[in-house]
Amino acid sequence: MTIKTLKAFFVLLVFFASVQSANTADLPDFSALAAQSGPAVVNIGTERRTQGGGPDDLFEDMFRNLPPGFDRFFDQFHGRGGRSDKRPPLKQKSLGSGFLISADGYIVTNNHVVADADVIHITLESYNGKGDALTATLIGSDEETDLALLKVDAKKPLPYLSFGDSDKLKVGEWLLAIGNPFGLDHTVTAGILSAKGRNIHSGPFDNFLQTDASINPGNSGGPLLNSEGKVIGINTAIIASGQGIGFAIPSAMAAKIIDQIKNGKKVSRGWLGVGIQDVDENTAKALGMKASGGALIGNVMENEPAAKAGLKEGDVIIAVDGVTVEDSSALLRAIADKTPGSATVLLVWRDGKTRDVTITLGERRSSERHSGKGQGRDEDGLIGLSVRPLKDEERREMRIARGTGVMVVEVTPDKPASEADIRPGDVILKANMKPVDSVESLSAIVKNEGVRRGAILLQIQRRGDVYLRSVPLKK
Repeated sequence: MTIKTLKAFFVLLVFFASVQSANTADLPDFSALAAQSGPAVVNIGTERRTQGGGPDDLFEDMFRNLPPGFDRFFDQFHGRGGRSDKRPPLKQKSLGSGFLISADGYIVTNNHVVADADVIHITLESYNGKGDALTATLIGSDEETDLALLKVDAKKPLPYLSFGDSDKLKVGEWLLAIGNPFGLDHTVTAGILSAKGRNIHSGPFDNFLQTDASINPGNSGGPLLNSEGKVIGINTAIIASGQGIGFAIPSAMAAKIIDQIKNGKKVSRGWLGVGIQDVDENTAKALGMKASGGALIGNVMENEPAAKAGLKEGDVIIAVDGVTVEDSSALLRAIADKTPGSATVLLVWRDGKTRDVTITLGERRSSERHSGKGQGRDEDGLIGLSVRPLKDEERREMRIARGTGVMVVEVTPDKPASEADIRPGDVILKANMKPVDSVESLSAIVKNEGVRRGAILLQIQRRGDVYLRSVPLKK
């Protein structure tokens, strides 16, 4: 190697070293942000007393509201024993995360972290330096957005975090996640905002922030922070088979819900009373629209706000109070964000032109789990369901006509209904598109058409939304 070649080689080494140094200098330092925000993040431990059961029961809540492939950040710490109806009562323990939003002890977390808990323990790292646990009270929760508010009684002011504006976030911004993955308290990870407005079909108001910050089971309910230390998201879900794909409830949604709960108000949402679906390219052409978008009305419920305002089947809602809605999910969120009883102006496409329709919104009522007498199991246990007739007040609340619908009370594990994601609290409206109003009518359709065809199609209502579920059956 000549002297000239050696000089060129050393010049290249110096160049690459300087580039690497410059790139390192450009990376953000999160140490100050972690030190400032970490004390307001808490470890949440819950206990739930249950009757003896098998491991299938332990994970039911964990996956209740998510489609296949998604997991909540909710890690169940419990031994796996054999199933036995005669086992003694068990204490199911779980761990999650949360964060303080006020000096007097209000704490935000996910609903699924504390749902059905008998005891909620909060470990505050900065409370007395020892990490002792305090007992928390559940102030309120909202299952549809998976949010919950807790309260601890502290003897001194506590560190807390404030909500930021997630609407102002830009894809590519740096974010910091703090939580307790696998019980490892105050784990700090960093990443960027990967996307906004993600719909993972876990609930009616999906509008998640997506981040590649490393998050794992146990991070549920922990904060996602921007560079200013403001909470812009609540970590909630991951794709189980993926890496660097996590989802958080945006603060713009969460702050409003938490404020209602904190002030002792019922979480209320606007309601139109219509069945809607997306407008694809072919539908747009058929309706004479220049482009796809908006929400197509498939049916209008009698005596509901939409019917009273004159909306019709085939109308396309393309804007709410001047704000364009891209699809049916966007319309659902926009209406739900309005106050029941308020006047709202909808821009509607009908018969080749647009028109404004002013509508006074009703109140959305979420379906809840109910129990009651008079329940029955489908004959021969072919699909593994226990159902009961609906009560009159339930029909009014869920806006279900007489002669239609049975409430699912229990789903047998490892049976077809369970595998098809039928859940307690669902209302079965139709089987193979035939109305169902009793366990006998359901069993008849299952035994005849279902067994002959090898599957049955159930139309169910869940939290005000209607879904179709295909349930396979052995001939």
